Amino acid sequence: MRTKILVVDDELDLEELIRQRFRRKIRDEAGGYEFIFAHNGEEALRQVADHPDTAIILSDINMPVMDGLALLTRTHAEHPAIKTVMVSAYGDLANIRTAMNHGAFDFVTKPIDFQDLELTIEKTLTQVRLLRQQQQSEHENNILKMYVDGGVIAFMAHPDAAGGDLLRGEIIEASVAFVDVCGFTALSEQLAPTAVVALLNSYFDQMVAAIVAHGGLVDKFMGDAVMAVFRGDDHLRRALLAARAIRRNLAASTRPLPAGVAQRPAVSIGVNSGEMVSGNIGSASLKRLDYTVIGDTVNLAQRLQAAAAPGQIVVSESTRAQLEDDFETAFVSEVKLKNKSLPVCLYQVLN
Repeated sequence: MRTKILVVDDELDLEELIRQRFRRKIRDEAGGYEFIFAHNGEEALRQVADHPDTAIILSDINMPVMDGLALLTRTHAEHPAIKTVMVSAYGDLANIRTAMNHGAFDFVTKPIDFQDLELTIEKTLTQVRLLRQQQQSEHENNILKMYVDGGVIAFMAHPDAAGGDLLRGEIIEASVAFVDVCGFTALSEQLAPTAVVALLNSYFDQMVAAIVAHGGLVDKFMGDAVMAVFRGDDHLRRALLAARAIRRNLAASTRPLPAGVAQRPAVSIGVNSGEMVSGNIGSASLKRLDYTVIGDTVNLAQRLQAAAAPGQIVVSESTRAQLEDDFETAFVSEVKLKNKSLPVCLYQVLN
């Protein structure tokens, strides 16, 4: 890719001199230079606006309208990815220090030694590339955080993650909650796809807010359901507080409903607590992994949610035995759940 360089100088003959001295670089379509020119600071700012991919500015100090130091102050603050090299006949220590203090990357004195200038450009370009790679990485990380929980990123950043067994897991004590929007399949048949997505995202927005507020991690979105994991101290208490907050907040929501929707869908929630395996699941050879929790505790939580009626928060008998006194429960029924050899007693958590 060609490097775009802005030359800012009120000496009109410098433009032709630059084109002559760097003619081979200008002709190099693969990795050469593309020069653009301005004759004062204000004109340079317009050029930067027109050419946002500018990598380097070569700027004189003394110029009419806006001098080089004023230009440097603006570009350093507004365009940190662009590096400026001051090119001036005023190469005394005071001017050099002033320029560097204003944000200059380097300083070249006039008359210009073009061999030295080319070396300076290459050195500056190396710094620009590193800076842009860093900015791109930060941008990608910010996007990644929208799809991957922060706990997963922290795990993968651990020194052992790259060289160790990617499919290793650890046994943890935690609570899992499955939250499903009831009747959403029927709504999907009535509404336009865009309205379905908008309504579902509005529900997820409120669910995730409650989960995060109570120290939970969103493990995944599954159609119209959310799976959340609560670890650490009081994980079961926090999971149930989050479940109650979700039920309460959605019922009290005043967000507008799409046309054709008469009432707000309720949620059914299953919560289970116990031992589970936390780690990567997938194919290490194909580099496609999912960081999640698995085990009978997790499977039962999903079965509890499937058995819950709209508006219910359902727990198993073993989870109910762990509850504190401030959580009131009521027996619902004894049911035979899928892939369970024995019937399971269901209890709902009351308001």
